[in-house]
Amino acid sequence: MTIAYTTIHLTKIPTCLKIYFEDSANEMSLIFFVLISSLPLVIFLILFKTIFSTSKPHKNLPPSPRRLPLIGNLHQLGSNPHRTLQAMAQTYGPLMLIRLGTVPVLVASSVDAAREIMKTHDLIFSNRPKLNIPGRLCYGSKDIAFSQYGEYWRQVKSIAVLHLLSNKRVQSYRQVREDEVSLMIESIREAHESVVNLSELLISLTNNVVCRVALGRTYDGKKFKGLLDRFLELLGSFTVGSYIPWLTWVDRLSGLERRADEVAKEFDEFLEGVIEERLNKKGVGVVTQYLVDILLEIQKDNTTGFHLERDAIKAIIMDVFSAGTDTTFTNLEWAICELLRHPQTMKRLQQEAREVGQGRSMITEDSLDNMPYLKAVLKETLRLHAPVPLLILRESTQDVKLLGYDITAGTQVIINAWAISRDGSTWEEPDKFMPERFLDNPIDYKGLHFELIPFGAGRRGCPGIQFAMVVNELVLANLVYKFDFTLTAGEDLDISESIGLTVHKKCPILVVATPRC
Repeated sequence: MTIAYTTIHLTKIPTCLKIYFEDSANEMSLIFFVLISSLPLVIFLILFKTIFSTSKPHKNLPPSPRRLPLIGNLHQLGSNPHRTLQAMAQTYGPLMLIRLGTVPVLVASSVDAAREIMKTHDLIFSNRPKLNIPGRLCYGSKDIAFSQYGEYWRQVKSIAVLHLLSNKRVQSYRQVREDEVSLMIESIREAHESVVNLSELLISLTNNVVCRVALGRTYDGKKFKGLLDRFLELLGSFTVGSYIPWLTWVDRLSGLERRADEVAKEFDEFLEGVIEERLNKKGVGVVTQYLVDILLEIQKDNTTGFHLERDAIKAIIMDVFSAGTDTTFTNLEWAICELLRHPQTMKRLQQEAREVGQGRSMITEDSLDNMPYLKAVLKETLRLHAPVPLLILRESTQDVKLLGYDITAGTQVIINAWAISRDGSTWEEPDKFMPERFLDNPIDYKGLHFELIPFGAGRRGCPGIQFAMVVNELVLANLVYKFDFTLTAGEDLDISESIGLTVHKKCPILVVATPRC
């Protein structure tokens, strides 16, 4: 569960540059007029800076691509920024400095650069920049992912690590995971070898697991799913005002801020209802076990010595949803996609699963440690398809030397995890899906090996890795154990990416599932 976001995330430079307009032609004309009108001021500021900067000590800044006035390098990012930034790094190096509007942004695209940022100088780079939309959605960034580094963040991160996502706590939800996997398997079996939308089933499963673990029960229906989809979409949207301060009105005019406020209000009302429901059940002998119950108990008993506000409880729960649903689903979807594209790999994984399962009704979590090839398949999927390819933005809190370059305080930092995991100097045949590379390779995804950092690393690394990966392993193991999968007749597998909070498949996986066990 990447509280690493994705965690874009996203939120980082949110992965997809979208400006939403209700009357796009007129508003774009207005924006163009404002930009043109601002040019004299920009020219004056450039001349002013040039004249007076000669008295300042020369800094050894990282290489930078040419940029335009006002917008900097925004126009170069395109619709797939992780790919664009990788291509730019081929020219300007693994540590380059770009500008998004007026904001300096350092882009790291190598193992060494990532290690320097997330280990050697982790404390300096542990802050988050203030972002408009995450702030509106998450109670002024009172969550774990987007809150600024400091005492508040340390307290809520500690609560998550010790009370919500500890190994013991994650294991306590084993029955929830196995129940939901059984329901999904039965749903596929009932299709009687007709076409199954596997993507739809996977997102339903991950939503149900997170709902039951976090809130105590599932919340079915299109209304809740629609609310969650809108929340995730907004969390990954780009705000002009965050990078060009004198154009903050664009975010209001576009309706983006209004939509964020509406979704925040709807989610708040939903979570208030959940909290009241759990509080009312406390008096009838309900055992505390769900995340919302644990947070309410910490608030009531003040067991940590830190006053946990109600808004903070709701913000943490929102983190669980954003990190635990879409990112987990994305990893599973890409894993199935790659297995369908590589039949021999699928066959080998099925053989392992059926040897371990030995005809039982399902593979349980006890057996997962006996499936090294399963773990290798999921690692290779994370390497090729990091759910959040550009890790959540960091921000330097003081001047620092990084790989010989001068980085000033207040510089935002993008770590291109996608580019690092496809670096030909680290990986043999980096674009090839080859799980075997991990069978005798100690590299893992838990933040100690910077060649593979889908969940981030250091202080800001995702605290929910175990929660996410046990779901991934259990689901994938049982899918390949119980069924043979084929594409629908005459259909090719589309591997186009859809960019948002996470990078998932643009088209759903439609298959025919033939029961085998």
